[in-house]
Amino acid sequence: MSALIVLIGPTGVGKTELSLRIAEYFRTSIVSADSRQLYADLKIGTAAPTPEQLNRVPHHLVGTLKLTDYYSAARYEEEALGIIEKLFEQHETVVLTGGSMMYIDAICKGIDNIPTIDAETREMMLQRYESEGLETLCSELKLLDPEYYKIVDLKNPKRVIHALEICYMTGKTYTSFRTQKKKDRSFHIIKIGLTRDRNELYERINHRVDVMMDEGLLEEARAVYPYRTLNSLNTVGYKELFNYLDGSWELPFAIEKIKQNSRIYSRKQMTWFKRDEEIHWFHPDQETEIIEYCKEQLSSIKTA
Repeated sequence: MSALIVLIGPTGVGKTELSLRIAEYFRTSIVSADSRQLYADLKIGTAAPTPEQLNRVPHHLVGTLKLTDYYSAARYEEEALGIIEKLFEQHETVVLTGGSMMYIDAICKGIDNIPTIDAETREMMLQRYESEGLETLCSELKLLDPEYYKIVDLKNPKRVIHALEICYMTGKTYTSFRTQKKKDRSFHIIKIGLTRDRNELYERINHRVDVMMDEGLLEEARAVYPYRTLNSLNTVGYKELFNYLDGSWELPFAIEKIKQNSRIYSRKQMTWFKRDEEIHWFHPDQETEIIEYCKEQLSSIKTA
């Protein structure tokens, strides 16, 4: 029986190098579960694998999209599962790694079968968002789907707009499609969580932002600035530098905001992951223990 080793944790914790070493040990490939590393033009700001790292281990779903491409967790589930199943024809184990919580859940639990939004509805809602603003759309969501309104992040336009798109396109509430029923998978899942002391993690995050700036993050942000309104660029690192390029912020302030927002995001990730009792937690330095744990799990799968 095949097994998917899922290596997860907050931004900056050290997933990349450890995933490479685990994949090298089991002589297998890596499938990315990072929603922004999918975009080819966002290499620095997403800490995408370097050419040297890509040479060490085959990677999938890294740098495959243009900024203008529409993508969703549902599409990721379909594409990633197809890749994983194909890799299992050659390997007993495959490594899935990343910090995008919905993408991890899409593979491990499956996501609801929500209709794909047609281009006309999407364009209509984007125009309404631009002309009427988020507050108006939130008020409308409260009327059309009060149950979802109570739980959605009302400051996240993507979530609000998507729920309204479903309401308009289907005539049903978004809530009616959210069954949250776990799907069966044809492979076993071994979940490894990486964690560090908060101060240690924050120091790594701050240092990583400095390194990204040295490597050319500002130039990368300037290159994609014409596309700044796209959802693909609604992410930490780029949003703050766009405010600098707009003339709204000074550069040192923008850099500090990247660090601060990255730290906030890491806390959100850990809150999400900590709800999952299937995750076995390690410090990233416990490479030997992690590999031994994986081997034990694989052994028990074979004898089950």
